[in-house]
Amino acid sequence: MDKYLEMVRIRFLMMLAYRTNYYTGILIYSINIGAYYFLWEAIYSGKDSIEGLTVGQMTTYVAIAWMARAFYFNNLDREMAMEIMEGKVAIELIRPYSYLGMKMMQGFGEGIFRLFFFSVPGMMIVMLIFPIKLPLDPAVWGLFAISILFSFLINTQINLLTGITTFFLYNNAGLIRAKRVVIDLFSGLLLPMSFFPGWAQEIMKYLPFQGISYIPSMIVTGGFTGSLVFDAILQQAVWVVILLVPIYLLWQLAKKQLVIQGG
Repeated sequence: MDKYLEMVRIRFLMMLAYRTNYYTGILIYSINIGAYYFLWEAIYSGKDSIEGLTVGQMTTYVAIAWMARAFYFNNLDREMAMEIMEGKVAIELIRPYSYLGMKMMQGFGEGIFRLFFFSVPGMMIVMLIFPIKLPLDPAVWGLFAISILFSFLINTQINLLTGITTFFLYNNAGLIRAKRVVIDLFSGLLLPMSFFPGWAQEIMKYLPFQGISYIPSMIVTGGFTGSLVFDAILQQAVWVVILLVPIYLLWQLAKKQLVIQGG
């Protein structure tokens, strides 16, 4: 376990070394939140609520969704694709640790950095500009912390699955881009699930994407209360377990399919 914790520390320090990314990251996320704030202000245009969310809740939803994204987002699929195409994965596979476990911990180290150096200061800046109302109940933040941890796990597992496909496709850049668009749209980052047509909501109930952004954002905004919160977190936990199965099966096939393109 010590070597995996060391990977978390090393990735955290690597992120800390690139200070420009830190400042631009806060700026970009703040601009995104500002753009969506004015968009939703125009959409509501005097309405008290839409699909059960007031304009105040929607503003908070947008801010929390984008700041949570800073924690769960990573480019592990792109990193894996490059390592496979360049042949570096052959060296990684003979090292005394799990390659996928190592990638997971690297993503976690990056997520911790983004949480403390993107999300927290970014939220403080955004709260000075926009009317965001955050809950004061520590229990809500505790449940949110559990939820975004599951968000990270689900998003990272999907990234690992996408990265593994490089063993079979050899160049999956198009798939990686398509995956990112699908996650941003169907996770609730751009549009809450309750705003989709009824038939689309029924389909998305059977997909893991809402566990990435929609559930943690709804917990903070008060869209989920009581037993709904625990049911939603349980749903996230179930998807974490379910996604382990295709990852394991695809990884076993991938190791037999290994073809080194770069060396």
